[in-house]
Amino acid sequence: MFEKFEERDDEFAKLIRRINPPRVVIDNDSCEDATIVQVDSVNKHGILLQVVQVLTDLNLVIKKAYISSDGGWFMDVFNVIDQDGNKIRDQELISYIQRRLEEDDDFVPSSKGVVGLVPSEEHTCIELTGIDRPGLLSEVCAVLTDLRCNVVNAEIWTHNARAAAVVHVTDDITGCAIEDPRRLATIKELLCNVLKGNSVLNTAKMTLSPPGGVTHRERRLHQIMFADRDYVRVERPEGGAKKSRPHVTVADCIEKDYTVITMRSKDRPKLLFDTVCTLTDMQYVVFHGVVHTGTTEAYQEYYIRHVDGVPVSSDAERERVVQCLEAAIERRGSEGLELELCAEDRVGLLSDITRVFRENSLCIKRAEISTKGGKARDTFYVTDVTGSPVDPKTVDSICRQIGQGILHVKWNSNSKKPEEKTIRFLFGSFFKAHASPDI
Repeated sequence: MFEKFEERDDEFAKLIRRINPPRVVIDNDSCEDATIVQVDSVNKHGILLQVVQVLTDLNLVIKKAYISSDGGWFMDVFNVIDQDGNKIRDQELISYIQRRLEEDDDFVPSSKGVVGLVPSEEHTCIELTGIDRPGLLSEVCAVLTDLRCNVVNAEIWTHNARAAAVVHVTDDITGCAIEDPRRLATIKELLCNVLKGNSVLNTAKMTLSPPGGVTHRERRLHQIMFADRDYVRVERPEGGAKKSRPHVTVADCIEKDYTVITMRSKDRPKLLFDTVCTLTDMQYVVFHGVVHTGTTEAYQEYYIRHVDGVPVSSDAERERVVQCLEAAIERRGSEGLELELCAEDRVGLLSDITRVFRENSLCIKRAEISTKGGKARDTFYVTDVTGSPVDPKTVDSICRQIGQGILHVKWNSNSKKPEEKTIRFLFGSFFKAHASPDI
């Protein structure tokens, strides 16, 4: 009987959304330094995340946001700019944003940043999680290369001594997804052995697709690390670089029966997506909120309740919310020196690159791997094995070993900066189809 009532409620909600489809207004006149995106829609759980996801997937920067979703209606305003700090002037892009945000029911995820074996003839999706250690990515890539797997896309995060990755691989001969069950079982067994390492705790996991089908890749990484309890603090060894911690508070708004969350942290791209994603997956609803970003700091304030309508009700729950939001902010904070690589793609390229990093005692804190049109475009964030900034001499050594290609080194405030901001090295045969045996 209760199932029938739930089905009726669900059908009624769908009817209301069809009668009142989302309305989107994109305004370039009202604000001097940003494009205003206003979204009005029937409210439903997760709609805020869907809107933020559309904007961040287009690499737009959300400078301000005003959120209101009381009374069954969702009314949000976002001030956005492009990565160069300019308003959105491209009419084709404006039309695309409007069309995506006005799509009925759930927004269909773009092909960018999507994971899952659906099944796809193009690639096999592998999810990994385990204890982080120096050289872990290099070992994973070496195993995949030995198993004749070519990494075409990947994203790797590390946080709080844990590591998670979503990796797309193809067969190195056919260029298609790997479907043979015995071969997949071998891949799983060997990768789990690598992830486990010398740990006595068997906490390593490897799966071929997330439950429930297609999921946004960055959201999936948050879910993987959350399930792995990376939000629980661990003791850090001394000697690493000191990081500024986010400041998160959880308080009661008794007169309105809300829980109020405030967050102050260093501003960075996709910060709003990361915090809203975490609140949504923890089954909280944002009823009101405001987001302001300055030159370096971001301020977020949300009035929330659980999906069952109850505010945060215990000290234990309050502490868990704080821990999880701190983790969401920190997971892809730009820790370490940023290295950007662009080269002709080939089988085993990522294995060779990460081996050079490992042999020079670098730790990969985060990485984004992509291939398009035969070109590999990879970004790595690295530190030394103690977590301290990388010595410029080590960077020079790496560039000499890698050889032909272009390596952009983006020195940050924590790294000693040489005279030139960007270093390019064009050498011999590293990126050719057959690497020399002494590399």
